[in-house]
Amino acid sequence: MNKLDEALNYLDENKESSLKKLIDLLKIPSISTKEENKKNCVDASEWLKKELVEIGFKVDLISTSGNPMVVANFKGNGPHYLFYGHYDVQPIDPIELWETDPFIPIIENTTLGKVLKARGSSDDKGQLMTFIEACRAIKETTGTLPCQITILIEGEEEIGSPSMQKFLEKHIDKFKVDYALVCDTNMWNESTPAIISMLRGLVGIELTIEASNRDLHSGFFGGSAQNPIHILTKILSTLHNKNGGITIDNFYDDVPEINKKLKDQWEALKFDEKKFLGNVGLSLPSGERDFSALERLWSRPTCEVNGIWGGYIEQGVKTVLPSKASAKLTFRLVGNQNPKKIIEGFKKHVKKYLPSDCKVKYIEKAGSKASQLDVETPVILAAEAALFSEWKVQPKLIGCGGSIPIGDHFKNILGIDSLMVGFALDNDNVHSPNEKYNLTSFFKGTRSWIRIIDNLSKIEN
Repeated sequence: MNKLDEALNYLDENKESSLKKLIDLLKIPSISTKEENKKNCVDASEWLKKELVEIGFKVDLISTSGNPMVVANFKGNGPHYLFYGHYDVQPIDPIELWETDPFIPIIENTTLGKVLKARGSSDDKGQLMTFIEACRAIKETTGTLPCQITILIEGEEEIGSPSMQKFLEKHIDKFKVDYALVCDTNMWNESTPAIISMLRGLVGIELTIEASNRDLHSGFFGGSAQNPIHILTKILSTLHNKNGGITIDNFYDDVPEINKKLKDQWEALKFDEKKFLGNVGLSLPSGERDFSALERLWSRPTCEVNGIWGGYIEQGVKTVLPSKASAKLTFRLVGNQNPKKIIEGFKKHVKKYLPSDCKVKYIEKAGSKASQLDVETPVILAAEAALFSEWKVQPKLIGCGGSIPIGDHFKNILGIDSLMVGFALDNDNVHSPNEKYNLTSFFKGTRSWIRIIDNLSKIEN
């Protein structure tokens, strides 16, 4: 039996132990957006340090302005890879929609097999542990790892990784590696793995429209004074035309055309948009009418309102004209779109519709540009072969509508590309109540990483 088979067999024989470790990590409510969970984030980082030390990594917990970074190193021979994941999770609101306690993981039988239900099970603790458990299986059966591996696990991904840029710039010497590995993405479907070759960027902004100097009585001032909710909703309604296009001046300047070869590849995937929308209770597509579903999801930019508030929202009626109204927006970016340029264009758009006696205040969010990989590189080809060996089906090279800012940081700061292989599914309820992770994704995902690591170790420096 060769070393690869020994590691795969070890994993199969120790499935319950691997699953228990994941369950223990899921019990920690490491919600990064809430101050009251800050200690829990520290607890998660310390738990991961303990597990990685047990495998044989040299591990440091490095303080940041926010939550600690877990940096683990295993000095082996051959090429040097950086694996990235995050231990923080989204808030659990609305709690009343959860069928079980979000931090008491349970295993359920479903039509798609057994699933593990808990906050963070898919994003990203389950994904993160596929790699860690792969390293454990290899180390336990061979006494070492076949290449050099550095692991970076952060605790602020769900709030936009505000500490990451400065951290990488300060500790750049710790990350002189050949390639990054990221497990925070989806499969094509429950039986077909995928490699993300195209990733949209992201930038966000919050705006507050201020009108009167205090809330006003709607009977005394209604029909005369400006209502900031009306102003805000009017502005938001002008952001898209009747064909779904975004109306901000020069918004599409840096958006490239998708070549025919790529369009043909995506067409061959036979994506069922009706089923895709039906899974979330919808039937009518939105967005730019002149583009296919996958083009709109992967290669076209978007402008979305993520939240809006103002005035009285409690039970009953309060006849008030509010003094302020606010909204949060995000833009998904493609091609060479620059986050700063997009935000400036949005501000100019708002100014066109803002009454002269009203004010607007902004809170800008950190942005990241889009990225695209050369799919013919040795790393991508090695990962393809490994995934095929495990799943017995050719992995799909796909785009991703979501954004992973870390990929942009790795490229711009460390000068490295990122292999993005994940085992989540569209129906995992990521960021929603009742998040889950299929046990098939966990176990075969771990086996996949064993195979990928083995193949990557054979690439010549």
